[in-house]
Amino acid sequence: MRILIVEDEFNLADVIASRLKEEKYLVDIFTDGLEGNYQALTDIYDLVILDVMLPGMDGFTILKNLKKSEIQSKIIMLTAKTMLEDKLAGFEYGADDYVTKPFHVEELVARINVQLRKKQGPIPKNYLEVGDLKLDIKNYKLCCQTTKDSINISCKEYLLIEYLMTNPNQIISKDQIYDKVWGTDTEVESNNLEAYLSFLRKKIKIIGSNVKIKAIRGLGYKLEVDYEEVTK
Repeated sequence: MRILIVEDEFNLADVIASRLKEEKYLVDIFTDGLEGNYQALTDIYDLVILDVMLPGMDGFTILKNLKKSEIQSKIIMLTAKTMLEDKLAGFEYGADDYVTKPFHVEELVARINVQLRKKQGPIPKNYLEVGDLKLDIKNYKLCCQTTKDSINISCKEYLLIEYLMTNPNQIISKDQIYDKVWGTDTEVESNNLEAYLSFLRKKIKIIGSNVKIKAIRGLGYKLEVDYEEVTK
């Protein structure tokens, strides 16, 4: 899962990001409100940690922009303000949680995990499944439930297959993949995407899964079950 931190104190944001990466989250940091607003509106993040006092644009304005645009990210407000009125304003504008400084990073991580479990549904899983392909979220492994074989995958491979497995049988464009996996501020050459898709196809074949990554000419890619393979 991907998390955005919009916090003008970079050292604090970096400490939070380092701890979240230990939890296997992908984290981006922006210290300016205008940049943070732009990134959050891409809707590629599962959760946004949003400071109130920011240069360029304050956190409450960003929060209102996200809700107006119907962005689905969970939002945790992070601020030094402790007045009840500020907390109530954050919840009124649509924040999912509110943490005041100073705080323990472990408490913030716990609150993040709670919000992401809510986003996933009432019964959180440590894996995704499509056909007989199983993605072990905690250990970065692909497993085939038919052959019982498994194989390790890299961070980028994980992000790519996770995105495809959460949208099975749907055509996903290259631009959508670039934004979700590499981020909107990163220049990615087309052959990089093709290389990672090739790596994943080979690994899926090695473990004997019936799932295929299909290229749809001019449109993008789709993850689907090869039912001919199932009947063999």
